[in-house]
Order: sequence, then C-alpha cells, then structure tokens
Amino acid sequence: MNLTFIKNDLLMSIKQWTRSTGTVFWTILFPILLIMIFGAIFSNVGNIEYDLVVQDLDTSDFSEDFVDILHNISVLNIIEIDGGQDITTYMLDHDKAAALQIPSDFSETLQSYFVDPNASINLTLYTDPTEQTTTGVIQNIILSTLYEYNMGFTHGKTVVFLSQETTLGEDYRFIDFFVPGMIGFTIMTSMIYGSIERNTKYRKDGILRKLLTMPITRADWIVSKMLFMLFLSFISTFVILLVGTVVWGLTIHINLFFFVIIIATSFMFSGLGMIVSRFVKDEEVADMAGGAITFPMMFLAGTFFPLDQMPAFLQSFAQVLPLYYVNEGLRNAMIYADLDKTVHFTLFVLVFAAAFFILGVFLTKWEED
Repeated sequence: MNLTFIKNDLLMSIKQWTRSTGTVFWTILFPILLIMIFGAIFSNVGNIEYDLVVQDLDTSDFSEDFVDILHNISVLNIIEIDGGQDITTYMLDHDKAAALQIPSDFSETLQSYFVDPNASINLTLYTDPTEQTTTGVIQNIILSTLYEYNMGFTHGKTVVFLSQETTLGEDYRFIDFFVPGMIGFTIMTSMIYGSIERNTKYRKDGILRKLLTMPITRADWIVSKMLFMLFLSFISTFVILLVGTVVWGLTIHINLFFFVIIIATSFMFSGLGMIVSRFVKDEEVADMAGGAITFPMMFLAGTFFPLDQMPAFLQSFAQVLPLYYVNEGLRNAMIYADLDKTVHFTLFVLVFAAAFFILGVFLTKWEED
C-alpha cells in the first residue's frame, strides 16, 4: 500500500474542496438543513395535541360527564359547539379534521338500559378523509374511551357504540392524498435541477456566450427550453397517473384547473431554477444548491403527510412555500373536486409562477460576469 500517494491525494482533494467556497458552503448547510427540518417536525412528537370538535345534542348530566372525560384526555383539545350549528360546516369552515356528535337521546338510552338490556346508542364521529393520520389517532382514542366508559357503566356490555361518517361525499385513501403531492414534487425537482444544471453547464462551457453570436433572442432560447421542460412535466405527470390508476385504482378528475396548475408549476420552478443558477458557478455546487431548495419543500409542504402532524410554526411556514399551493391545488382539482379551494390554490400558483419566471428571465444573462 502506497501510503505516500494516499496522503498526498487526500491532501490534494481537501485543498480542492476548500478552494470552492460554494461547495464548502452547501456541504455544511445540507446536514444543518436535515437536523433543523426533522428536529422541528419530530421534536414535539410526544406533545402533539389533536383538535376534536364536540357537539352535545343531549345536554344532560350523562352527556356532560362524558364530555368531561374527553376534556381530561391530555392529547385532545376539545372544542365544544352548540346544537344549533351544522357540525360538518363548522369542520370545513374552521379546518378541523374530526368532530364527535352526542345524540339527543343519549341519556334516555342509558337510563333505559336498566329496563332493556338490549338498549344501545351510537355516537357519530365525523372525519375529514384527507387527514387520515390524525383522524385515525382520534378514532382510536375515542374507541378506547368508550371501552372504559362502557366497562364502568355496564361492567362489560357495550351500550355506547361509535359510528363514523366522512365530511366528503366519498371515502379517500392515503394514496389519493399522496399522488398529487408526488406529481408536484416530481415537477419541482426536475424543473429546478434541470434549469440549474443546464444554465450552469452552458455558462461554464461558454455556450451562453456563444449564443450572443446567433440570430436568436434570449426570449427565443428561454421559451424553447421552457416548452421542452413543460413536455417533460406532462410526461412524468401522466406516467404517475397511469401507474396510480392501473395499480392502485386511483380515481381522478382531469379538468382545466389540472392543466393550468401543471403548466404554471413547470414555469414557476423553472424560473426558480434560473434564479438559483444565476448565483451558482460550478456544476458540483449546482446539485447541492438544488437539494437545498427542494429538500425543505419536499418535507414541509405537505407532500408525504398532512401538515397537521407538524408543529404550528412549521404549518405557518409551509404556507409560504410554493409547493404547498401546488400540492393542495392538485388534490382539490384531481381528487376532492372542491372548486372553491381549487380556484384559491390555483391563483396562488399562478402568482408564484409569474413572479419566479419573470425574475428568472430577467436574471438570466448570456454575457460573462
């Protein structure tokens, strides 16, 4: 073993690494991003509190005692509403994932049990099917609570049952939540990395400077590249939808908003890539810069799991990330068919797209600095 060569080669590699300030910067920044993101997401896992809307239509001593039991469960934040409100409307207006309704004959049924052992009553748990992780936890907590309540009341026989209804017209699976996020994430990564790597490589190889001698404008070149990137966006999108439909039985709605969001997303993240590439000189640094942009959005914009699993400050931060509006826009356009929310999120995507693309075009230069 040639230890002299190993030592010299190691020292040379370290010197080359330290000479590139961009490489050093992104190499140090990336692990910092990792620990900051996952630390923020999971640092309060043991202190998560779930909102549960409770509507007591009975308002008897029996029902109030049961609500008090729910109040004493540390992981539940009980929000009581009066019987005059529509419980599902309240959930939608206040963005709540779960609500429990105690029927008006709750106390009457419990009292009749001593005369009729076959008496039973159902509490209704309303859940948002798009928040399956949260609603699953809440459902298990309520089922455990009902088990203890029934044991204390009848010493073994179940009198109070739990029925479940969704706030939307049909039930949804996690794959329905996941696929739109996967489409947004795929477009984001391919557009950002593609723009950064192409512009950086062309600048380093002198291709951008040579374009000055050709009878084309900068706008011609950018539009040409953008149309190609848009073509790739639709290819990857329809591949994901095809696999999701064939393998997982995904039911989707293809409408005008779907195409608008895909086109706007492609322009938006291509523009963001052009902005970043303006400040990146080396191809090695370009990959790190792309990762530093895409990695936080991948985990913080609701791509893989609902935002309500994160601390409140991260939920607020997610709403300044463009990928969040892409994901929610696609979900509401393709899966939930919620026109109001689709329009809301699409408008944000269009604003982000215009801002990033215009700024990216403005910053893209063919001349050497």
